[in-house]
This record gives sequence, structure tokens and C-alpha cells, in this order.
Amino acid sequence: MKQTSTLFLVRPSNIRSNEETALNNFYQQNNLQNQDFQTLANLEFDTLVEKLKSVGIQVLVYEINDELDTPDAHFPNNWISFHKKGVVVIYPMFAPNRRLERRGSVLEFIKQQNLSIDQVIDYSEYEIQNLFLEGTGALVLDRVNKKAYCALSDRAHSQLLNQFCQDFNYIPVSFIANQPVNGERKPIYHTNVMMCVAEHFAVICLECIDNELEQKNVVEHLINNHKEIVELTEEQLTHFAGNMLEVINNSQQNYLVMSSSAYNCLTNKQLNQIQTHCKIIHSPIPTIESLGGGSVRCMMAEVIL
Repeated sequence: MKQTSTLFLVRPSNIRSNEETALNNFYQQNNLQNQDFQTLANLEFDTLVEKLKSVGIQVLVYEINDELDTPDAHFPNNWISFHKKGVVVIYPMFAPNRRLERRGSVLEFIKQQNLSIDQVIDYSEYEIQNLFLEGTGALVLDRVNKKAYCALSDRAHSQLLNQFCQDFNYIPVSFIANQPVNGERKPIYHTNVMMCVAEHFAVICLECIDNELEQKNVVEHLINNHKEIVELTEEQLTHFAGNMLEVINNSQQNYLVMSSSAYNCLTNKQLNQIQTHCKIIHSPIPTIESLGGGSVRCMMAEVIL
């Protein structure tokens, strides 16, 4: 099965730098001052949506109409994922205020788009045990080869990785991915900030994986599935270069979607590697990236129902 041509996005609401996620998301910045974050974020959001639609990608936009404090609601891929045969998965979230994003009205919205939801698998009860697995932020899925790549962290526990893989018949490929933080090596909070698996290639920062055996294992899985490896540097991750998603349009053309910050930090060699396989869509989202510590891939949930 190829990539999806339908994406689910949530318009930013009450956006700010979330103090509860800043504990282990070292990509967040709180140095934006005296700006109308909401207006800026909505402009960035609308620009991205229009770019996706302009090339024939279907975008389902959910508008929040309640007063819940959900500053990261525009990153829905962390709490929900969609799968074949009408299966929806709900995930346990590290930050208590992010758990509020799991609005029941979202499922009703999806059904209103003439999409069938036949089964909901809800892992959120694991929050009671302080076990978390934050959706396709924690899991980078190779849906064709049934592999789940996962950088283990406070937001991605091995027990739940194994549970997901058992439920969906996936092979777990786990490792520790680190980043430099004030002179220390600390775990990267989400796998999808350091790797992306596309149909014919994978974009990944291998130098984040300090353990040589774990790094070798990841490379072998990618090569065995005939993925060309586009290797990133740790410095490029600070520009969200790993936070990408490959999708297709209504003509079955492949596109790799990323932020303009990610695009602008890529080398000509890296761009040529990617463009051998697909076209690129990039859009500027500096406010969303700075406040949320996430980028374009985090904003898009693939709708495969």
C-alpha cells in the first residue's frame, strides 16, 4: 500500500509554549516576545493547508470550538492514528494537558467525512501506570513492510511499543536516540524529529543513535527493505529536518512534506537524493516550531481507513 492522499489537521487554538511538554522537549523555545502568536500560527497553518490542497492532497481541517486548554492541539498525530479496515488508535500522552486533545468530537468529525470507523483501540488507560506511547510521534511506521521504528524515551515505552506491534502484527525496531543539551546527551523525545521513512528512502540522523549495535540494526532494516538512506546531522535536527512525511496526491504523485526551516538546511546532495524519488512541499511555520518544538510532520495525521 502506498502513502495516504488524505491528511487530518487541527487548527491551532490557544497556542503557547506548553510548560508541561518543555520538561523533555528540548526543541521548544520561549524567546518569542510581544507577538500575536495565535494570528501568526493560523497564518502559517492556512499557508500549509493551501499548499497541500494546491497539488491535489485532500486535507480535513478540524476546528476547535471549546475552551479546553490545549496549546499543542495542532499536533494531532501524537494522540490518534488511522489504519486500514476502519481502525483508529488512541494513545497515552505524557503531559496531562495534552490528554485533553482527545476530543470525542474528532471521531464524529471523521465519520462526517464519509469515512468508516469500525474499531477504536484505546491505549490511554496506560497513563495510570505512567506508560506512554505518543502516536506517530513516537512510532515511525513503515506500513508496507510492517515495521515500527521507535526511539525509546519518557514518551515512548518499550512495553507499549511491543503491545502495538503485537496488535498490528508489526516488527518493533527500537533504539535510544540522543541529542546534545547543555553539554549532556539526552534522549530525543519523539522518533519523528530524527527520522522519516518514505516509500523508497529514509531520512534519518544516525549519529543520534550512540549505540553502534542499535545503529547497525536500524540501518540493516532500512537497507533490507531497499530504502536509500538520506543521512542528517544533529545540527540539521535543530531545524526540524527529520520531521517530514511522504504523501501522495490524487494523481498518485509522491510528495515529501516539510517545513521551510527543514528545507533550507538541507544540502544539495540531500535534496537531490530526495527529489530522485519524489517532489518536495515546504511551508514556513516558525511560530509553531518555536513554541511547540514540533514541525510539519507532527501537524499531519495520515487518514487510512
